[in-house]
Amino acid sequence: MVPRTRQAAMSGDVGVAVVGTGRAGMIHARNYAAGTPGARLVALADPNREALDAAGRELGITALYERPADLLADPQVDAVVVVTPTNLHRDIVVTAARAGKHVFCEKPMAMNVAECESMIRACDEAGVKLQIGFMRRFDASYQASHEQVLAGEIGEVNQIKSLTHGPSVPQPWMLDVARSNGPLAEVSSHDIDTVRWFAGSEIVEVYAVAGNFRCGDRAAEYPDFYDTFVMTCRFENGMQAVIDGAVSVGYGYDARTEVLGSDGIILIGDLRADRVIRHRRGGAMEGRTTASWRNLFVDAYRAEAAAFVESIVNDTVPEVTGTDGLQAVRVVNAGNESIRTRSVVRIPEEAS
Repeated sequence: MVPRTRQAAMSGDVGVAVVGTGRAGMIHARNYAAGTPGARLVALADPNREALDAAGRELGITALYERPADLLADPQVDAVVVVTPTNLHRDIVVTAARAGKHVFCEKPMAMNVAECESMIRACDEAGVKLQIGFMRRFDASYQASHEQVLAGEIGEVNQIKSLTHGPSVPQPWMLDVARSNGPLAEVSSHDIDTVRWFAGSEIVEVYAVAGNFRCGDRAAEYPDFYDTFVMTCRFENGMQAVIDGAVSVGYGYDARTEVLGSDGIILIGDLRADRVIRHRRGGAMEGRTTASWRNLFVDAYRAEAAAFVESIVNDTVPEVTGTDGLQAVRVVNAGNESIRTRSVVRIPEEAS
């Protein structure tokens, strides 16, 4: 008898379940409910019963589970999208793989390299797909820029800068760096993956500085939390990178990347929500800023969902693999060590 996941891959009818119905989880759930080619949303899981029931009503889903383990026993589920706090990723992904379910795991992949390795190993042993949620790789502007770099249109790349500033106040679990790995992970995992992608090399050395400038009211309870950081990176191939991250900035969602080459520069991203700028008497200049990552990367989220399903249906390697997730976690851990020790941290080249 052909296993259910194999039948789904053959028929192109992939039953997808989302674990976690918070802000990010609902982006994925709504996209699948609206119609991702070759897939259908079949189930949801969340320990928060109120949020779970609200999501089920909105999306017309009746298979609702408070425990991921119960969801994984549902025979209509072929693949799971894991959108929970980071410290829960490893156990859910490993259990899902052993249950024969394909896995899409949101970033950050896990808390440390050992957890990432166990997730990759579990998926490899089960013969299921594992894709990590770095949606910027599916954004049209980032993809076009990456193609230009590969084509040599700005010559030899030597420096990459990537910036993410988020407007939201961190959720309580994010304030605990021991549970979340801090903004370096929660905000700038995307930046780490972006600079790796454009450099075509692995980061081997980092130096990071950080401070708490806007969340001082939580400093007594969470003394290790930082809301702003800058990290410099050196790649194995000699390239350089600067990653700039912040939360609670208030002015809007800001995600930009610069790629500097020997013959030019590529600028990706724009804080402005539109191209309308208003000039007023007295010299004031006003315009709307992008409110949230949910607004900026709408099409990228849809494209990464479609790519995940295609990898299942066509039995191909996902475009963003567990190794990509692991390398970002490796750099996050090194950056946090640099913040703690106020020193340069080297990432062994043989480990990259």
